[in-house]
Amino acid sequence: MANSRPAFPIEKTIGAADWDTLEISGESYRRVLFQDVDMTELIDRGSTFEECTFGNVRFNVSEHDDAQFLNCLFIRCSLFDATFRGCKLTGSVFDGCTYGLLKVEGGDWSYVAMAGADLRGSTVDGVRLREADLNGVRLEGATLRRSDLSGAWLRGADLTKCDLRGSDLSTLDPHEVTLKDAIIDPFQATVVAGALGLVVRE
Repeated sequence: MANSRPAFPIEKTIGAADWDTLEISGESYRRVLFQDVDMTELIDRGSTFEECTFGNVRFNVSEHDDAQFLNCLFIRCSLFDATFRGCKLTGSVFDGCTYGLLKVEGGDWSYVAMAGADLRGSTVDGVRLREADLNGVRLEGATLRRSDLSGAWLRGADLTKCDLRGSDLSTLDPHEVTLKDAIIDPFQATVVAGALGLVVRE
């Protein structure tokens, strides 16, 4: 497993009654517990959350641009139709969250733990996912393009009909994932063939 759940001390708690913000820019939060907060349709530009815990927070239809969620813990959060552009989430852990139409465009999600996440229908494009824990993720019909998956854990992942074109599949073990009808480019086909022990010749 790439990551275990972080256990950082909580220095401040923000509850539902304490949050009515619809837009933040350049804010900084460290070791804050956000509990039962509704961040639906939040516009977040360049804010930083470090070692924070989000418990039952609704991120539905929120937009985050160049934000940072460093070593954060997301517990039973809803991220339906949330968008993250150019964000950094290194070392963060997602536990029991729901997604649905999640959009991730660029950014660094290395060392993120999302084991078992249901990402069907989500779009991930141009994202750094080095050594991310994606064991057992469901990516049927999803888009996972132009992303760096080097060293990522994908055992038991379902990539049925997933568009993987342009992503780094150099450490993907085809025996450990479901690849039925997945979409790959010619270079990736050579990589996968090699991983299956085939010899590709002109």
